[in-house]
Amino acid sequence: MSTRVGSRFMPAAETADLGVVVGSRVRFASPVSKRRASLRRTTSETDIRLTLVIDGSGKSNIQTGIGFFDHMLTAFAKHSICDLKLTCKGDLHIDAHHTVEDCGLALGMAFREALGDKKGLRRYGTGFDPRNPFTGEAYVPMDECLARCVIDFSGRPFLVWKGLDSLAHRKITPAERTQDMSSAFRFGLAREFFQGFTNESKCNLHLELIDGGEPHHVVESLFKAFARAVDFACQRDPRIAGRIPSSKGKL
Repeated sequence: MSTRVGSRFMPAAETADLGVVVGSRVRFASPVSKRRASLRRTTSETDIRLTLVIDGSGKSNIQTGIGFFDHMLTAFAKHSICDLKLTCKGDLHIDAHHTVEDCGLALGMAFREALGDKKGLRRYGTGFDPRNPFTGEAYVPMDECLARCVIDFSGRPFLVWKGLDSLAHRKITPAERTQDMSSAFRFGLAREFFQGFTNESKCNLHLELIDGGEPHHVVESLFKAFARAVDFACQRDPRIAGRIPSSKGKL
């Protein structure tokens, strides 16, 4: 099926003072522009407006028409410490698939634009202190669930989705359809979001459910692990300021 896609990025520069602790003193570096992007993505199925500030404070305003998905994107912004404003008018009279997938695509487009040439980028994501031997991955527990995420803004899109094969496309009973939004959301929809993000941000994303099965907890632990990994991967590394973190010289 052919679709009409229109996107427009409107990068805008803002500045923030970065403080570096030296002994008991704080030395302020030169102002660094905040990385941001704004876009509108329109097809015959969805109309999305999005503004992203990577160097934000965790603020968000999400309106997709899917309450549970709004909750997940709000949690993502909070735990990735980015600012995210996203509105989507989708064909929810059909189902939630197009809305969820296209929001993933739009968010990936925004990250790719905001990261620019990726000079000075940590590139690999982690939820731990960088001195930790497990650097490169984020584990997030949520009650009985434990999720793991590793991300690399490598320029080569690839999604690895593990531990959910028995859950992703399971049959939803009539009772579950009306039980709550997290049950109706389905794990397969979460995968479509992450696949869309991966394709457009051109990242290598590994997501794994290590334990758990309650629908709300499964999806939320995945989104939060994703957020923590993205937060670290997008941070600037002062040791390689002005340099691209790749032996190829390009990402």
